[in-house]
Amino acid sequence: MYKDLIKLLLKRLLIVAFLYQVCRILFYAFNRNAFDKLDLFTFLGGLQFDLSAIGYINLIFILGHLIPGNFKYKPIYQKGLKISFYSVNLLFIATNFVDFEYYKFTGRRSSFGLITATGMENEIGVLLLSFLKEFWYLPLLLIAIGILFWKSIGNFKSGNSNSTSKRHHLKEFVILIIALGLGLLMGRGGFRKKPLKVVDAISYSGTGNSALILNTPFTILKTIGKKETLESPKFYDQTTLDRIFNPVVKTNPSGESTKKNVVIIILESFGNENIRIGYTPFFDSLATHSYYFKNGFANGKLSIDAVPSTLSSIPSLMNHSLITSNYSLNEIYGLPKILKDNGYATSFFHGAFNGSQNFDQYCKVAGFDNYFGKNEYEGPESFDGTWGVFDEEFLQFFCEKLTSFKQPFFSSVFTISSHNPYTIPKKYNGKFPKGKTKILESIAYSDYALKQFFETAKKQEWYNNTIFVLTADHTSSDPILAKHKTNVGKFSIPILFFDPSNPELKGEIEKNIQQIDIMPSLIDYLNIETKMVTYGKSFKSKKNFVVYFLDNIYHYINDDYYMAFDGKKAIGLYNFKTDELLKNNLLKSNSVIADQMEKFIKAYVQSFNERVINNKLHVH
Repeated sequence: MYKDLIKLLLKRLLIVAFLYQVCRILFYAFNRNAFDKLDLFTFLGGLQFDLSAIGYINLIFILGHLIPGNFKYKPIYQKGLKISFYSVNLLFIATNFVDFEYYKFTGRRSSFGLITATGMENEIGVLLLSFLKEFWYLPLLLIAIGILFWKSIGNFKSGNSNSTSKRHHLKEFVILIIALGLGLLMGRGGFRKKPLKVVDAISYSGTGNSALILNTPFTILKTIGKKETLESPKFYDQTTLDRIFNPVVKTNPSGESTKKNVVIIILESFGNENIRIGYTPFFDSLATHSYYFKNGFANGKLSIDAVPSTLSSIPSLMNHSLITSNYSLNEIYGLPKILKDNGYATSFFHGAFNGSQNFDQYCKVAGFDNYFGKNEYEGPESFDGTWGVFDEEFLQFFCEKLTSFKQPFFSSVFTISSHNPYTIPKKYNGKFPKGKTKILESIAYSDYALKQFFETAKKQEWYNNTIFVLTADHTSSDPILAKHKTNVGKFSIPILFFDPSNPELKGEIEKNIQQIDIMPSLIDYLNIETKMVTYGKSFKSKKNFVVYFLDNIYHYINDDYYMAFDGKKAIGLYNFKTDELLKNNLLKSNSVIADQMEKFIKAYVQSFNERVINNKLHVH
């Protein structure tokens, strides 16, 4: 009978392993535009991560199946064992189903933060209902898989074992120890010096395919109870490090500060894939009257990454955003404090629920005077049913508040209407064109709301004494063109500077620029004397680099070249200007540029990690 239990356990584990492979195929099917291909090598590489997750999850069930003693042959015990095995494994399998669609928005497998809903605690109920409504086919598909799973894992023909000998129980105990050992070996990824980690997926795939190798249960297990803890690589001594890259900048303006008002507008999902294609006539027109950077880049893939990047020049170089990491309370000397020290009134506006994305917490740390969320909104009823206040009404409220502030002021607003589920006011049904992707109608509505804001702002006394910066938080989830799906394209966003009183601040610029460049650019433009820590550069600088992070890979752009860096070494080099789809790896053929770029990114990462760990994102 004990042999039958061993066979049943093996059968059940093999079925679970098979379902993980089914989930990988489905994950690819739902996100096939994001990956190069699904081949045998992917399955072989993915199998190691599948077995790791299965090993850890099922240690208790290995014990339950093989524990010595005759009680395990009882029908009630076996029934309970089957139900618990089924329930636990199906729950973990179900997390893959979330990522079938959620991956489009994040660009990475979900972590334990998916369960804790970090930064979205207030909205989780509404968002869950919205997710189920929009992606109703996922629960149905999961139910179908669940039925097949239940029917396939079999039953043990319970009975009584007459074996009571010490030798028999000793044999069972030895088999149990061996089985548990094999389970632990599976969990750690085989005979390795260190247990299998998320970053190890890079070894089995190209730079953009690691999510296809991984599975969501694995990434959740590896992040349970863990907050981001950075390690400081020691590539260089301090003198060499500062020579290669030093984020401490002291400005020495030649003239007096202009004391212009500063308004930064962060537009939800306004990636380059969604503009200048007929859906954003106002934004496109404004770009022609602005200092417009066509090669702009986001420093993260999520909204929560964009705010510290844009307003404090701190890139998102961790798996957690700075706002939700162990380092969320680090002292920051960004735009709010710098401008406040120069006599500015400072404020941040976000039309979502108060507490959404922990922006209210960030505002306190960053030093804003005031935070305005949905709770502070005053105006016509305009709740979108999911996130907060529609853009048109909230931007008008924003404009009204700006008029009430004492000048000079610095204020930033984050729009929400072009966020999934892409709801627009009913009164505008049919007004805006529907595109090939779901988001485009809401993009058109947000563009219209932006136009209404500027029409109102033009009438205000403060308008001509203001520098406006417009950018996106990140790109959208479902771009049409292949060039927007690469590790370069999926971070491509517009960045523009508009000063209605300065006609010379105009032109389409080729320079590579990123969200973290906005702060030093504004400080430079306003002629403010200060000392700051910035991981970006002024748009007046000759430097031409961009750095961002996704799926445990550092992505580094300099001039025409893009490099993928895994934290220890370069794993890819491409000319993204001539090779838009990043097909031709130049790492071996262009060693001079590769060595130069690798030297810089090593220094950049070391500097960032050390300063975040040691709470030195400020200068006293």
